[in-house]
Amino acid sequence: MSSDIQPELGSSQRWEARARVDFPLHYLIWLREHKLLEEKLNVIGSNQLPTSQNQLEKIDPRGHTPLMLAITLGDIESTRLLINRGANVNVKNDEGWTALQEAIATGDPEMVKLVMEHRDYQRHSDRATDVSKLLKLLEESPDFYVEMKWEFISWVPLISRMCPSDTYKIFKQGSNVRIDTTLLGFDQGNWERGNLSYIFLGQSKSATFLEVDHEAHRVYVEEIQMIPLDQGIEVMRPSDDTIASRLSAPIVSFDIDTKKISFERNKSGIWGWRQDKSEIINDYNCKVFNASNVEFVTKSRTEHMNEIEKAKLNNAKNPIQSILGSSEETCPVKSELEVTMAEYFDELVDIKGKYIRKPIEQTTKVTKIKANLWLCEDYPLSLKEQIMPIVDLMAITSSHFAKLKDFIEMQLPSGFPVKIEIPLYHISNAQITFGNLFGTDKAVEGVQTLDSNGKMFCVVEDSVFLPPRSYVVLGAEQRRQIGMDNDEELLQFAVRQSLLETGAEEDQVDIWEALQVQRPNTPNDLYFDPADEELQRAIHASLTECTFVPAVSQSDAPDLVDNATADDADADLKAVLRLSIEEKRQAELQVRMEEEMLEKILQLSLTEK
Repeated sequence: MSSDIQPELGSSQRWEARARVDFPLHYLIWLREHKLLEEKLNVIGSNQLPTSQNQLEKIDPRGHTPLMLAITLGDIESTRLLINRGANVNVKNDEGWTALQEAIATGDPEMVKLVMEHRDYQRHSDRATDVSKLLKLLEESPDFYVEMKWEFISWVPLISRMCPSDTYKIFKQGSNVRIDTTLLGFDQGNWERGNLSYIFLGQSKSATFLEVDHEAHRVYVEEIQMIPLDQGIEVMRPSDDTIASRLSAPIVSFDIDTKKISFERNKSGIWGWRQDKSEIINDYNCKVFNASNVEFVTKSRTEHMNEIEKAKLNNAKNPIQSILGSSEETCPVKSELEVTMAEYFDELVDIKGKYIRKPIEQTTKVTKIKANLWLCEDYPLSLKEQIMPIVDLMAITSSHFAKLKDFIEMQLPSGFPVKIEIPLYHISNAQITFGNLFGTDKAVEGVQTLDSNGKMFCVVEDSVFLPPRSYVVLGAEQRRQIGMDNDEELLQFAVRQSLLETGAEEDQVDIWEALQVQRPNTPNDLYFDPADEELQRAIHASLTECTFVPAVSQSDAPDLVDNATADDADADLKAVLRLSIEEKRQAELQVRMEEEMLEKILQLSLTEK
């Protein structure tokens, strides 16, 4: 008996010794040796060497930095020590969970508060550093003007109809960048549209950010710079309600798994003479590629929730998930065995199904999706030198640009991606198209299009980066904040809108209450981490634009036309109005058909089982 036990003890001691040498911070955190950990961090901090920060962010065999391990273990003292030494709070583990999500999984409000406030402060600090670097990087590249058209598309009829498009107009001159947009945000149940310009002015060691509101004639000026830690934490401290909301909701992670992705040329023609497909996109000949084996993975954890909250969640009927039947979903999995130190630090041991701190309760849904790519070999812009710094700049605050960045940074085939279709969620894609390069298709104020021996380029004038003198200049703190709701609530609200337009009021309430437990005005963090904000805007864009208007019958059209043109005898104008009314009638008929189809699907889902 003793001979059987001895090798196991030897193995455990061997891995403990290796952990102590190879992962000293992780080792002390595992043992909860707070005093020794503090001493070790003091030594690391006094070295003032680049390798010191590397030790703080070293990844162990399970994909955890020291901070992630401390949070996962629920060790708030170790977590505080590491954060105070500058450990990165905006980090993910190999499973795709963020530091904040792991903090929520502990169920400890103090842990959530500590991690959340430092995460937000670090995001602000990183933004101040990254913006200056990116503008400096752009300084030496050729100036340009280009438009990026974003279209949100979906195979779900109602959602597809509600997804808007927007065109980002991008001006670049030296280290100055201006980006114009019309989609602003979501505020108190209404989609916010407007006319904004974001202007970044790069200096030698800093940057200035201007938000120009062309409708209100106001300019909000912000010097992008570091702020003291104590001031930043005070400003960014989350409220008790926010923390409570996080702790009473599932932790949901969205991830696009690109490990198995492959790019293949699309084919055209009929059987027998199929050839590689090419298309003309904005006057540029592009090779068309398909990205296959892309998986959209949704993971949900509930171990931090109490039994009452879990029961409510299980009884809730999600209207969107009810109409998505193509996904592969695993049954909820609860880990049963605890990982030992030897198992944890031995990368050859499979610890799947075991837990580190307490049992994990997780459900996983996998949806296979495809993406498309249109590549041009001779596009005048450089993806690396001119476009990627702009994408990086926008990715600092835009989750959609962050997804675009991740997609572009994959091993793409050669050529410039004139058009990209990337999956955002299992029901929605974003289609990005570059156009009007150098203002060649349509003249742009402040941009001079030039031709040198058949080679097009442009000069961007200084005036582009100067707001009108008549605008009122204000500080950044006076900028109006537009609230953001999470993705699922917006989708549920969209479905509710369609039901309100097609059914009786008493039926509407019954259907809606059957579809979800919470009403639309409940806290925003019920289901999703609100990191992905851009699609939250897009999905809800037309709720204020697609209000149902009764169709005009053919017999009513002449009266409307006569009334509208009582003082105008122009027959051509009348004909145009009649045609417009007929087109509107046909469009509204199509809308009705789509809404009726979606309502039938939803009603059928309620009778399942």
